[in-house]
Amino acid sequence: MTAAPADQRTYDGGLTRRQVVAWRNALFVVFGLSGLGIATWLGRVPAVRDALDASTLEMGLLVTGLSVGSIVGITLSSHVIAAVGARRAVLGSLVTAAAGLVAAGLSVDLGAGFLGIVVGLAVFGLGNGLCDVAMNVSGAAAERVLGRTVMPLFHAAFSLGTMVGALLSAAAEAAGVPVAVHVSLLAVVLAGVAVVVTRQMQSEDLGHATSDDEPAGASSGWRSRLAVWTTPGTVLIGLIVLGMATAEGSANDWLALAMVDGHGLSNSGGAVVFFVFVTAMTVARVAGSPLLDRFGRVVMLRLSAVAAVLGLTLVIVAPAPWLAVVGVVAWGLGSALGFPVGLSAAADDPRVAAARVSAVATIGYVAFLAMPPLIGFLGERLGLLNGLWVVLALIAVAGVASGAARETARR
Repeated sequence: MTAAPADQRTYDGGLTRRQVVAWRNALFVVFGLSGLGIATWLGRVPAVRDALDASTLEMGLLVTGLSVGSIVGITLSSHVIAAVGARRAVLGSLVTAAAGLVAAGLSVDLGAGFLGIVVGLAVFGLGNGLCDVAMNVSGAAAERVLGRTVMPLFHAAFSLGTMVGALLSAAAEAAGVPVAVHVSLLAVVLAGVAVVVTRQMQSEDLGHATSDDEPAGASSGWRSRLAVWTTPGTVLIGLIVLGMATAEGSANDWLALAMVDGHGLSNSGGAVVFFVFVTAMTVARVAGSPLLDRFGRVVMLRLSAVAAVLGLTLVIVAPAPWLAVVGVVAWGLGSALGFPVGLSAAADDPRVAAARVSAVATIGYVAFLAMPPLIGFLGERLGLLNGLWVVLALIAVAGVASGAARETARR
């Protein structure tokens, strides 16, 4: 019998290879758009501060609007996905995030002031939090259909999106482009591209063969979706994400300053070291997919935890800056896979995927939002490098809990 052409090969749900590849590529774009949107705002924060003549405390209150919106979006995400599906949730969330960006940007330059920016950022955070869960649920479904690991590649696309957003923000700053004009243009692009690419996404229910005692609607009720918080597997995967999200988030917030204050680098040198960290993470996410398929999640998570612990230890105790930079590379490599692999593991069972990803992502956001102030508090009293010991401890916990990510329901 003659084999079917490659692009006519069928997957679960009767999808052709062309449809699956289009779905995968659409998700690359969606993850990139999410990173682009975040970096677009964060890259203009100094300009926002100058426009408002705001204090550090006031800028912290602005971030609170973004944080609250993100938590609300994540909390509602499993219910929204259950109602409309991941594809529509992604589209709606990106359009919502774009609207929030426009509102925040216009408030900076058109006189709506502090309250207008807070409201705009809350809307942006709402869309971003919902998108975070929905795109990961769809990404996990694509993994099941493809039969190989791709989640780290999706998160690499997110990292690339943040890099592009940061570069565009720097260019807009250098050219004197007003915040409202810059973020509004990017928001229009974000929403327009989202409308186009989400048409290529498929149902998150594909790739799962239900049995008579496992009905597809097992998690359709809101009580069932909330009940996933009480399952040991969710809690243990949450610990993995907590530790690795802390490893990533602490570097985002404190690495450059720690290299300046703790190792005597210049401000520009600290920025370069942070770029080294981000680059190491991106490389590890690109290379991690085939390694995960070959060695499995548990082995790779444990190796990642060891690398991150050793790297962070070097950063804290290294007697010379060059040795600390070696530690930064290991820290970045070790921090790369924990968050995407944890979300992928949480989504193994499509019947509860949205609820478990929502729960695990919420734990990750707690790490991103709550741990940096704790590190700052410790750093104020013990020195910033010493404040990073708490990060090391949480990474170690993630390594111990990594067995919970075992492929119990792989494709």
